[in-house]
Amino acid sequence: MQNPYEINGLVFWNEEEIRLRETFRDFFARRLQAELLALNPQWSFHFIEAPLLTPRDLLNVNYTEEDIWVQSEPESSVITQEQFDALIEARKLRRELALRPETTPGSYTYAQYLLNNHTGVKPPFVVWQAGKSFRREIVQPTKHMRLKEFYQQEFQCVYSADTANDYHEAILEPVRAMIGSMVALPTRLVESDRLPAYSLRTMDVEVWNGDKWMEVCSISKRTDFPEKLRFQGKKDVVEKDALVLEVAIGLDRCVYNWQQAQRQDINRTPPENWMEEAEALAETEAHPT
Repeated sequence: MQNPYEINGLVFWNEEEIRLRETFRDFFARRLQAELLALNPQWSFHFIEAPLLTPRDLLNVNYTEEDIWVQSEPESSVITQEQFDALIEARKLRRELALRPETTPGSYTYAQYLLNNHTGVKPPFVVWQAGKSFRREIVQPTKHMRLKEFYQQEFQCVYSADTANDYHEAILEPVRAMIGSMVALPTRLVESDRLPAYSLRTMDVEVWNGDKWMEVCSISKRTDFPEKLRFQGKKDVVEKDALVLEVAIGLDRCVYNWQQAQRQDINRTPPENWMEEAEALAETEAHPT
């Protein structure tokens, strides 16, 4: 991982790192599929690639121009009233595009396509992607891995809200274990310090890399699927509320932490009180003062 541009948050990846990232991607996909099928053999899986350019109206409303890279109009020093009026009309007709800050909107759109176009797909099913996302990250040293352009692997696992299985709780430890086995460093599960409005619960997987605990994965129980689930039952069309188990993994951060594990001088022992700190954080999040 190098920075020939000398611009914060823009890194180059060499062949070894690219192949390592692909190995992580494939291993995580196989393990998560195996874990979900063990809980319910009815899960189906759909690996897709959505466009990087995404309609702005599909993005989470919490993303502002300070966070994302948005399509802009060509600048002109002189413009007539007629040209201005035409520009306003064009904006009304065209959906503004942005470089996606996450893969979720594309996965949700494809999930809706599967449900609404007689594909035979019904819950529970998974739509997942592994690709680039873009954010206007703050300026920090590379060791913090706050990249402006980064690789995500996100699994959107759609199921009926009335299911008896608590998929979120069941998948937490397996996801922590699979990440720990690949990066070869201590890992822990902690309550997220920023619970999104769309999530009933979010847990983070963090890796101790000798310098700090770094978040590499978040696991959420989402309530924001855009529509009710409608699918053909044995007799009639069934309509149910949806929940989404989201597993979002930072592949770049996994590569970085694996590289940290190869260092001879790394301090592989987390702080002695790390478990107490994690439990205290979880208690604070569960019972805020």
